[in-house]
Amino acid sequence: MIKDNQKVFNRLHVLMDAMITAASYVLAYFIKFYIIDAGETNVGVLPVRDYFIVLVFLVPGYILMYFLCNVYGPKRTVKRRHEILAIIQANTLGMAFYIIILYVVIREIDYSRGMMVIFYLLNIFFTSLTRIVLRKALQTMRKKGYNLKHVLVVGYSRAAEQYIDRLQWNPQWGYKVCGILDDTVPCGTLYKGVKVLGRIDNLEVILPQNELDEIAIALALKDYENLEHIVNICEKSGVHTKFIPDYNSVIPTRPYTEDLMGLPVINIRYVPLSNTSNKVIKRAMDVVGSLVGIVIASPFMLIAAVLVKLSSPGPVIFKQERVGLHGKPFYMYKFRSMEQQSEEEEKKAWTVRDDPRVTGIGKFLRRTSMDELPQLINILKGDMSLVGPRPERPQFVERFREEIPRYMVKHQVRPGLTGWAQVNGYRGDTSIRKRIDCDIYYIENWTIGFDIKIILLTFFTGFINKNAY
Repeated sequence: MIKDNQKVFNRLHVLMDAMITAASYVLAYFIKFYIIDAGETNVGVLPVRDYFIVLVFLVPGYILMYFLCNVYGPKRTVKRRHEILAIIQANTLGMAFYIIILYVVIREIDYSRGMMVIFYLLNIFFTSLTRIVLRKALQTMRKKGYNLKHVLVVGYSRAAEQYIDRLQWNPQWGYKVCGILDDTVPCGTLYKGVKVLGRIDNLEVILPQNELDEIAIALALKDYENLEHIVNICEKSGVHTKFIPDYNSVIPTRPYTEDLMGLPVINIRYVPLSNTSNKVIKRAMDVVGSLVGIVIASPFMLIAAVLVKLSSPGPVIFKQERVGLHGKPFYMYKFRSMEQQSEEEEKKAWTVRDDPRVTGIGKFLRRTSMDELPQLINILKGDMSLVGPRPERPQFVERFREEIPRYMVKHQVRPGLTGWAQVNGYRGDTSIRKRIDCDIYYIENWTIGFDIKIILLTFFTGFINKNAY
């Protein structure tokens, strides 16, 4: 079974990390005193023995930090960047304790700070590099059918199908679904090569006879009354058990849970920007970003304003009512890209390809997104954010709130000049449902880093768009 091999693999991991930590420390000493400080009369104020006796405590201390930061947790479905972040976190904590003990507890002020910095960087680099190489080797092995985890799915539901889909899309994870047990789907039914083996009652017979590594409980909602009984059977077998809920259309991918005196409570939606400190950070970024944007874009805005004025009669700036944070309306600014029209005519329809209402210069402004630049003023005012779901007109909001599930969730944050949907190509006359999926993913997974990523992607993918008419 794979779990027996996993124990050996984890022990080798620990030994490998101990060797890397020791080697990084020795290399840091050599670089500091025999390369950087080469030619100086004194090679280090402290004797060599005082530096290397530290390894007796440093190596086990770092291994403990790796355990605390979950560096040795299962990594099959964990993204590479998350593993590297855990390594950085463990090394940062280890170095913090190292400094406290050296300079505060034992007051060894002559210990080389430069060597500590070199060791910190080397250890992160070599540990991360080793993990990347090892991960790549294991993924290659798993694609060829080695080092697989054998999984039995209990329950045939939408969740079961989605689970099997994802495992088959990612063979590098190394999961093989051996079969499905269900009380309603006939025995022998196939889903993408995975067969229904029998009824759920057969679980007590199958478990002792098969060397399974995991059981995935994916019952349909109507069968949840049997969940507790099934979990008890699985836990008696000692096989690792997972629960895949059949209500992922309601519960988000990263649910926010609370402990109410021992009672688990799942919030239907977790919005990081409901946190006050996150709001302040994002607003500060918006203010600074909009001011910098206005300064940089001012020459282009001046040219665009002159071209709009010369192209057709009417105002340079076009303002249109949109729905923003908490469903409150505001006026969004754009450079006018159409012939001047009445408010009633403007509300009739979306802009479509080769729309006769769009002026010649308007086509250029729309295609290059230069017509959006006045929204930097909206951001400065607080109506909008640099990054967020794009705001829509009230009449379309009323329509989509009834037609598209979860549409109104987008109004839990400020609308943005650009967004996750836009950098993924969902702009203009594209799928509203897919756009909302992107918006909700952004809302639930917001971080400053995610905002910066979207802004950078906008410069490469978002400005010129074939769907902007």
